[in-house]
Order: sequence, then structure tokens, then C-alpha cells
Amino acid sequence: MDTASFGGFLRTLIIIVLCYYAFKFAMRYLFPLFVVKMAKKMERNFQQQAQDFYQQQQQNNSNNQERNFHQTNTTGKEQVPRSTKIVGEYIDFEEIDKNN
Repeated sequence: MDTASFGGFLRTLIIIVLCYYAFKFAMRYLFPLFVVKMAKKMERNFQQQAQDFYQQQQQNNSNNQERNFHQTNTTGKEQVPRSTKIVGEYIDFEEIDKNN
């Protein structure tokens, strides 16, 4: 059976401490670079989504304008959309005299 020696323990302890400080040193300089890279990637994605949304809105607006143009030209008048919302029935309340 092998027994642990003080020299082996000291060597293992030094390796662990060196790895810890190497990791700490690397993260001090690499983590900010990683964060900046991720922020730039998110910014590009946001700009692309905004651009796609803007282009889609432009296409929808041009399609709506064409539809409105065709509607006004075929009927002669511009059609006003009517509300189809059903609110409910009107109830008239009467005041009751408490003196009776």
C-alpha cells in the first residue's frame, strides 16, 4: 500500500493554486471580451429584426394603399368601416321616492 508523501501533497496543492490563479487571470481579461462580443451579436440581431419589421410594415402599407385605391375606384366613394361591436341593451332606471 502506497502512502502519501508531504512532497506529493505540496506539489498537488501548488498545482491547484496555480490553476486557480491562471483561471482567475484569464477570466479577468477574457470575460469582458466575451461580453462585448455577445453584446455586439445581440445588437446585430436587434437591428436585423427591426429592419425586417420595418420592411414588412412598408410592404403592408403599400398593399393597403393599393387595396384602398382599388376600392375607391370601383365604388366611386370611399367606404367607411362600421363598428360591429355589440354593446348591450339600454336600461332606463327610474328614481323611487322614499317619502311614500
